[in-house]
Parts: sequence; structure tokens; C-alpha cells
Amino acid sequence: EMEDSPDETTALIRNKPARLRHGKLFLAVFSAVLGNFNFGFALVFPSPVIPQLQKGDDPRLQMDIHQISWFGSIFTLGAALGGVSAMVLNDRVGRKITIMLSGVPSTVGLLVMGAAQNFWMLLWGRFLTGIAGGITAGSIPVYVSEISHPSVRGALGSCPQITAVFGSLALYAFGLVLPWRWLAVAGEIPVVIMMIFLCFMPTSPRYHIMKGNRARAVKSLEWLRGPNSDYLTEFNKIDDLKTPLYYKPILISVVMRFLQQMTGITPILVYLEPIFHMTAISLVAVRLISVAIAASLMDKAGRKALLFTSGLCRINNKSITFGKCNSLEKVPKTQSSFIPSGFLMYLHNVTEISHAGYAMGWGPITWLLMSEILPLGARGVASGLCVGVSWITAFVLTQLFMHVVDAYGLFAPFLFFCVVSVVNIIFTAKCVPETKGRTLEEIENFFRTGRTFTILDS
Repeated sequence: EMEDSPDETTALIRNKPARLRHGKLFLAVFSAVLGNFNFGFALVFPSPVIPQLQKGDDPRLQMDIHQISWFGSIFTLGAALGGVSAMVLNDRVGRKITIMLSGVPSTVGLLVMGAAQNFWMLLWGRFLTGIAGGITAGSIPVYVSEISHPSVRGALGSCPQITAVFGSLALYAFGLVLPWRWLAVAGEIPVVIMMIFLCFMPTSPRYHIMKGNRARAVKSLEWLRGPNSDYLTEFNKIDDLKTPLYYKPILISVVMRFLQQMTGITPILVYLEPIFHMTAISLVAVRLISVAIAASLMDKAGRKALLFTSGLCRINNKSITFGKCNSLEKVPKTQSSFIPSGFLMYLHNVTEISHAGYAMGWGPITWLLMSEILPLGARGVASGLCVGVSWITAFVLTQLFMHVVDAYGLFAPFLFFCVVSVVNIIFTAKCVPETKGRTLEEIENFFRTGRTFTILDS
């Protein structure tokens, strides 16, 4: 594909009064984050399904503790592979096409699980939906961040996390009324809608610029911002950035995604019903409200303030839970009859508060910051690397969690998660930059020069 000539690009540049419109931008973001809805749906699929399988009359689908561990954790292994795939696809075919391609393993995986006749079919279905989840995790935040205007990027950057929580909530709600096979069928619907909608959405203008298609980048910005907006000034800021610095923003992003998983969010969500004996609907509803609050505050309070609040909240709740668990003798977690009902009620309440803290900071902001601070030239590859590291970590934690709880009780993992939350706060204070109100090019320029002024003024 030939690069656009300067004359062709100049012909597209016209002086118009600035009047920014976000309607089409919101539509494009909605189309993309439907992939996150399916991600949240597939991630927690074992939570209501495992109890149904254990109570079912088909011995081929009943699981022991080792099989339960694999059924819960293999999704994260697939997600790690999906993240590696996104490293290649993001820059090869573009962010939008990569998101659409995630629909293939998602659709196949859900069909395989819905038709499963044995344990291995369930594993393959989980693995395929994990691949889809990893691809979306490495491409959707990048696409949303690159097409968003700085004034709403914080709020829109929270949308992937919000829709993922919606997906989990839908799964738990449907799990109360639908047999587990129909849960898999229901998961196909948002995938199909996402692929249809994205056919009509623009490619990221920053991806076009990276590929040398300046005229197409201008057209994408005009579509997203409106023909009467000051989209040309935004285009010039993107086009003028040179010589990015790679290592520091990539390192910060990778460590943040690693620490996010080390807080234990994935194993707790995956095993919410079989271990904690919670229906999770109230928990996910609390998490949804918390993410919505974070989205409304992201562009006002700033990213770091919410990260600090989130970390402190989790330290408080994890430490209290650790003390409560440690005061009990070893409690088997695979048989609810051995767990004191008062302790279960306490655990339910404290887990809700802890997840509210997570959802206000370390849940959505790590995804947003990853897509904000990564330099354009490395954003596609580095985002896939971050997702790969994140989900390999989640796989290890989810695989070990059942065995640790069975051997030592809940106090051991909660103590570990408490220590990780302390590390999160220290890392935020020392290494994470504040990106509120800055364009992606200003953030990239900050890592290159250490200065915070706009590129055009430099």
C-alpha cells in the first residue's frame, strides 16, 4: 500500500470552527468493548457451572479438585497465548481487525463447551475462550485509548473494565435460571453483535499514521470528532512526535499488569461459588458501581489518587480478613458444611468491600495506563507483552489457589495478597506518572524529555 502524498493530505485540511462531538466516538467505543463483555462472561464461567456439573448425573463431567483447578486456570493460559497473538496482530492488521478476529476462538470455544461430552471438551472450550480474552485484552484498551479525545479518555478508558464486569454479572444472573449448556450459547450473542458493529467503525488514526497513511488518519479523526471540530490540530500533534523512548513506559506497564494479577482478583472471581459459596451477583453489582464511580472521577481526581485509594482499601480489608482467617483453625473449603455460617457472611461482606476498592483503582486504571503510556511505535507489541505477563501470572495463581487453600486455609493467600497491595502503593508512588488531561503525545513526550509541555509548544 503506497504512502499518501503531501498534496493529497493537504487537500483534506480545511479551516473550520471547532465544535467537538463525541456521538460517533461513543459508538465506536461501545462496538469495541462488547469484546470485553464476552471476556468477563467467559472468565467467570466456571463459578456457576462447577456446582451444576458436580450436582449433575453425568459422571464424565464431574470433577475432582485437580480437574477443577485446571478448568478454572486454563482460561488464563489461553489468555497468555492470546496476548502474544495480539503482539503480532495489533501492528500487522490493526487494532480494529484484531478485535474482530478475537470473535473466532470465542465463538468456537463457547460452542465446544456447550456441546461438551467429557472433561477434555470443557478444557478445550475454556482454552479457546481464553485465547479470545487475551486478544481483546491486548487490543481493545489500545484501540479505545487511541481513538478517544483527552477530555473523555479517562472515562472511556474505564469502559473495557465496566463492560467486563457487566459480562460477569450477566453470567451470574443467567446462571440462576439457565442450564450450564445454555450459558455457553448465550455467550455467542455479544460476539456476533461486536463483529457486525465493528465493520462500520474506523481504524485507529494513530495506526494509520504509524503505517504512513496520513490522509486516512485525517479521515478517521474527522469521523470520530466531527467535521466542524479542530481535528487537524490533533492530527498535527500526533504526526509531529519523533524519537520515542521505549524501555521505561514498557517496564512500568508490564509491572503494573503483573501486580494487578498478584492481588488475587482472578482466582477469587473464578472460584467464588465453589470455594466461597457466594452467588456473586451482589459482589459483581458492587464492583460495577465502583467502576462507574471510578470512571466519573478518572478525569477529575486523576489516576494516581484512585490507585492510592484502591491500594489502601485492599490493604485494610485483606489484613482484617487475614486476621479473621488466622483466628480459626484450618477450615476445609471444599465442603460448605465445615465453614461456620457467620464466617461465610463476614467473608462475603469483606470481599464485597475489597472488590469495591479494586474496581475503583487497580481494576480499570491499569488497563487505561497501559494504553496511555506505551509509545505509539511499540504500543501494539508491548500491549500484547503486558497481557501475556498478566495472564501467565493469573494462570499460576489460579492453578495454585485451590491447593493452597485446601492445605493451609484462606489465611495464607489473603496474607500474600495484603503484602502485594503494600507493594502496589509503593510502586504507584515511585514509578507511575499522572496522565490526567494529557494527550497521548504529551505523555510520550514526557518519557522522552521529562518535560510536561505540549509537543507543539516544544
